[in-house]
Amino acid sequence: MLSPTQYFLCFALLTGAVCSTLFTESARGADQYRVYVGTYTRGSDSKGIYQLLLDGETGKLTHVDVTGNTVNPSFLAIHPNQKYLYAVNEINDFQGKPAGAVSAFAIDSASGKLTFLNQQSSLGGSPCHLVVDEKGKYVLVANYSGGNICSLPIEKSGSLGLSAAFVQHTGSSVNPARQKAPHAHSINLDLKNRHAVVADLGIDELRVYDFSATDGSLKPNAVPGIKMAPGAGPRHFAFHPSGKWGYVINELNLTVTAMDYNQKNGVFEIIQNISTVPEGTGRKGNSTAQVLVHPSGKFLYGSNRGPNTIAMYRIDQKTGKLTSLGYQPTGGAIPRNFNIDPSGTFLLAANQDSNNVVVFRIDQETGLLKPTGHEIDVPKPVCIQFLPITSTP
Repeated sequence: MLSPTQYFLCFALLTGAVCSTLFTESARGADQYRVYVGTYTRGSDSKGIYQLLLDGETGKLTHVDVTGNTVNPSFLAIHPNQKYLYAVNEINDFQGKPAGAVSAFAIDSASGKLTFLNQQSSLGGSPCHLVVDEKGKYVLVANYSGGNICSLPIEKSGSLGLSAAFVQHTGSSVNPARQKAPHAHSINLDLKNRHAVVADLGIDELRVYDFSATDGSLKPNAVPGIKMAPGAGPRHFAFHPSGKWGYVINELNLTVTAMDYNQKNGVFEIIQNISTVPEGTGRKGNSTAQVLVHPSGKFLYGSNRGPNTIAMYRIDQKTGKLTSLGYQPTGGAIPRNFNIDPSGTFLLAANQDSNNVVVFRIDQETGLLKPTGHEIDVPKPVCIQFLPITSTP
């Protein structure tokens, strides 16, 4: 079975035909996946991080375990060696200071059970997104209410060290209710592990940083970023597996912005803005959340809260531009997050306000989503991450 990183390298380095063959063979080899679900524990019945089991053939989900004693473990990331899991603690009050935290857990290889290792300050309030660099040396964190980012070193034990880098954003934008200050909403690394891309909702900008996996430093890129439309509210970001294009979903104006990306110098150029909702849909009470590119590189998906749908697009393999394929209801309320299993077979939608995770099968030819009839109750689900269980030949 190919790892997610191998999928990316496959599409970046090989021809479409050869890569498609490898992708298909890997998809057939999928057996089961551990599914870790981050949740909100404050003001809910959630106990913490839930572990589910996904049947790689049918899409059926079953409960396995829950890891308690951790507050608001909303967004999760798994170490490349699959031995550790990291969770933001989306709070504003850590150890008497106005900051959130990041918790480290060891993953038992046999059961998938999580064992708490340690916790470090994120140096900003409401950390809402994190990523582990491909070498597994640093966790990079975006703090929403803090409007800042940091990097935390990963020790040999999987525990987290004190921050190696911290960057404070400044500025504002045109929406007085949501954009009086910076709000770093996500942080991603490009395929070369050299540039960090931060979507800041409060200043309508993608900020780009030079990242060093040697010392964890985050320094402004020579071209420090790119502006979105005033009032767009960039929230989450995804790279195409080829590395040639990037896509940001804008929370406030209900759009996806497609961009050319220069992997050498970390520079973006906008090529398209496209709506995530049908024409005539109002913005009041509606917002977007997650955006993902299918492992095949052929399709893109984005979630709409309010309409409670997944917007589906075909990606032009020559230009990177998007064509709408329609909208799939998520079977619940407020799909804050969704994820696609590494084989590209299933999309799991986490419906935060209806407390359920719903499974869809992805048509590999059309990109359309088909309900499998499988769903499972999870209180206040916010993030979904997969860990493959190796099949026996």
